[in-house]
Amino acid sequence: MFTFYALFVLRDIFVPIAFSIIIAILLNPLVVRLRRAKVNKVVAIIIAIALALAVVTGLIYFLSSQLMSFSEQLPELQRRFGILTAQLQHWIASTFSISVAKQTTMVRDAASSSQELLGQAAGSAISMVINIVLIPVYVFVILFYKELFLSFIHQVFSRETYKVEQVLGETKLAIQSYMVGLLLEAMAVATLNSIALLILGVQYAILLGVIGAILNVLPYIGGIIAIALPVMISLVTKTGFSTPVYIVIAYSIIQFIDNNFFIPFLVSSRVQINAFFSIFIVLLGGALWGVSGMFLSIPFLAVIKIIFDHVPELKPWGKLLGDHIPTKKKTWRKPKQPSLSETIVKEAEQ
Repeated sequence: MFTFYALFVLRDIFVPIAFSIIIAILLNPLVVRLRRAKVNKVVAIIIAIALALAVVTGLIYFLSSQLMSFSEQLPELQRRFGILTAQLQHWIASTFSISVAKQTTMVRDAASSSQELLGQAAGSAISMVINIVLIPVYVFVILFYKELFLSFIHQVFSRETYKVEQVLGETKLAIQSYMVGLLLEAMAVATLNSIALLILGVQYAILLGVIGAILNVLPYIGGIIAIALPVMISLVTKTGFSTPVYIVIAYSIIQFIDNNFFIPFLVSSRVQINAFFSIFIVLLGGALWGVSGMFLSIPFLAVIKIIFDHVPELKPWGKLLGDHIPTKKKTWRKPKQPSLSETIVKEAEQ
């Protein structure tokens, strides 16, 4: 309990460090390649961080330009949303005998109870601005002192040198392939989302498609929110309910393609976490560290599973986290082929 309490209280310190560790692991192959090309260590790290910042800046610029277009139409959207809300209130009043005044009171009470949540969101926005400055500094320091950190780990577990090397190698591969795979998956899903919304004539199709792809990174929960956003926009901007229904159908098809083709081919790692613990760890990460915790939870649970799998006393826990269901009958399982992300990471390391 003390560990969870410490993680919650010190989240503003741990969150940027956690992101920095993952980013440093992702950038390490580029730094290694630049070092092989006789580039100075400091210069190589700065180049890698600069390229990462350029990619992030480009994404932020794209989203902000789309949001500017969205904000210009916000007054009209608010007016239409007010009309739709009034119609919904009258329908609820006639169907469930709940007066409009009582509904308004219930909504007002819910809004007042969410003020604390809005305050936390504002605090998160402020901490995010601080992290934008801190994370590059942390990444630089982690990459610069990488050998020192690895030497420390090897000395602490000097009696288990082979296992330590194996765990570190698998951990690095798991995080790198998972994050690269998520990036490829997000690009593919964003493309399909945007195309589907453009065909259906939904306003801000590209913005909603990209946001939906980002939310899709959160297992199960993100997919529901990703569908809800375009449905709400279509209800406000269009008449009738045909477009929302088509959006649900289109997104369901995209989810099917994502789960059965994109994830196995692009993302799937040898470290598999079952659905129960995936949902649980995402919710736990959200409770401890907010949205950041939801994004960080899966890769860190994968690291924990790797450690469990290599410690004899903890192997049962590793099996419990995994997705292989034991049976009494001996079943032959086809050897798992490396995903595209794993192939990219291994080639980058060479």
